[in-house]
Amino acid sequence: MRILVVEDDARLREALLDDLRAAGFAADGAADGTEGEFLGQTETYDAVVLDLGLPGLDGISVLEGWRRAKRAMPVLILTAREEWSEKVRGFRAGADDYLTKPFRTEEVIIRLRSLIRRAAGHATTVLDCGPLSLDTQMGLITLDGLPIRLTAFEQRLLAYLIHHTGRVVSRTELSEHLYERDTERDFNSLEVIIGRLRRKIGRSHIETIRGQGYRLVPEPGADA
Repeated sequence: MRILVVEDDARLREALLDDLRAAGFAADGAADGTEGEFLGQTETYDAVVLDLGLPGLDGISVLEGWRRAKRAMPVLILTAREEWSEKVRGFRAGADDYLTKPFRTEEVIIRLRSLIRRAAGHATTVLDCGPLSLDTQMGLITLDGLPIRLTAFEQRLLAYLIHHTGRVVSRTELSEHLYERDTERDFNSLEVIIGRLRRKIGRSHIETIRGQGYRLVPEPGADA
């Protein structure tokens, strides 16, 4: 899963990016509203953390611009402002959730995971795919009830497939959601990682749909 953090406080922005990456996300940062609006318009994100008090272009204007352009990624607003009117403006502009500074990073991560889960159409916090389960609040993937030893990228890829169980996911879509902006995107690397995941969870659970991409299924030949 890929997150954009738009925050002008460099120390806070970098701390959030570090914590998000440690939690398994791919994360990009923007230091002002103009850069943030551009990234949100041109890159693919599963969720955005957006400060309201930004230089260049304020957060409400950034969010309104995204929504006018039909950018539908969930947005969590961060702000030092406590006035209810500011919260109302944020929600009217298209925000999905709201946190007032100061906050705990753990709460940001939990809220982002919930936003991503709901955006994918899931009501429950635990997503099951046959013997696989993803606890979306903890970010934990288990196989037959036992945790699987995964690298950070394997975890990110498998979590994305679980969120979209039964749907064919193209390599282009995976690369857009799994890599950070300045990271080289390599389809061959995706093939290698898919191969490693098959060895860990069972080859039959990840189908290759020729010319289209990959599909995670609960059981061989099963329709999700």
